[in-house]
Amino acid sequence: MEHRKSVHVQVVRHKNVQLVIEGPVPPEQLSQLSMHPDLDAFRRPKEQHEALIEIAGLDEGRIIVSRDGDMIVGYVTFHYPDEMERWSEAEMEDLIELGAIEVANSYRSLGLGKRMIQNAFADDQLENVIIFTTEYYWHWDLEGSGLNVWEYRSMMEKLMQSVGMVWYATDDPEICSHPANCLMVRIGKEVPLSSVEQFDRVRFRQRFMY
Repeated sequence: MEHRKSVHVQVVRHKNVQLVIEGPVPPEQLSQLSMHPDLDAFRRPKEQHEALIEIAGLDEGRIIVSRDGDMIVGYVTFHYPDEMERWSEAEMEDLIELGAIEVANSYRSLGLGKRMIQNAFADDQLENVIIFTTEYYWHWDLEGSGLNVWEYRSMMEKLMQSVGMVWYATDDPEICSHPANCLMVRIGKEVPLSSVEQFDRVRFRQRFMY
């Protein structure tokens, strides 16, 4: 299938700082940038930088970044689900995971997360795929944000809803392990019914075990 990639660049000015939000960013461009030292929620910054470059090189992969000069201060990743997760079992070409979202602490009040996600959906480039994200409370920076688990969950839901993602039910054990965890999904308007039905079978494994 065709993985559409339409590059968008947006400039945000805050006080004396000019930030650039752009993507999908190709691997050769990402390799010329550095990572803010606070971007360590998933891996050490250097290792995460290498992971971003690798994802950007995938046919289906896309990296959206916010940068202050040549320093990445925020990023969003899109890629096929990890082969260790149930979401990969259907082997769907049109099922893409919105994986990591991270913004450096000192830049979190600027709405960069929302701007980066909206960048990814510009020009209908994701209308032929199902985009999903799995929200787990143990990945959330509750201490740094000062929010409780339900306030953070509400914040993440609003962020995803800004691009039309909605809550979907599932019997996935990890998501069901805590009531704050959730599955958010956006089905593009060009996605065939057969793919939607296939995704439903992945969402509810137990329903089909008779």
